[in-house]
Amino acid sequence: MLRNLFQGGSRSATAPATIDVKTLKQRLDQGENLLLVDVRSGEEYTYDGRIAGSRLLPLPMLANRIEELPKDQPIICVCRSGNRSGVACEQLSRKGFTNVTNLSGGMVAWARAGFPMDRG
Repeated sequence: MLRNLFQGGSRSATAPATIDVKTLKQRLDQGENLLLVDVRSGEEYTYDGRIAGSRLLPLPMLANRIEELPKDQPIICVCRSGNRSGVACEQLSRKGFTNVTNLSGGMVAWARAGFPMDRG
């Protein structure tokens, strides 16, 4: 697995699509039916803030709970910085999900943009 990630210093041809926070915010504001899957820990999700309407599914649990996710809805994976969510996108793609996107910069970028977050 690590060899595949670092081979040649570039990502594979099946690297997940990405979306920046501004574009995601616009799509959410337009009412687009997106499933936001937050793959951080429960503590991060609760105390560090989250995008309203996002669903917590920590990365270590994703493989065991993947059947809970719809394959017919666009999924945006979210984490703190975009790394874990990228892994989540790759896992979903390997399981037949065709419309998965990684939030570039994660919640760090979302917060820096000044977009609203739910807490607690």
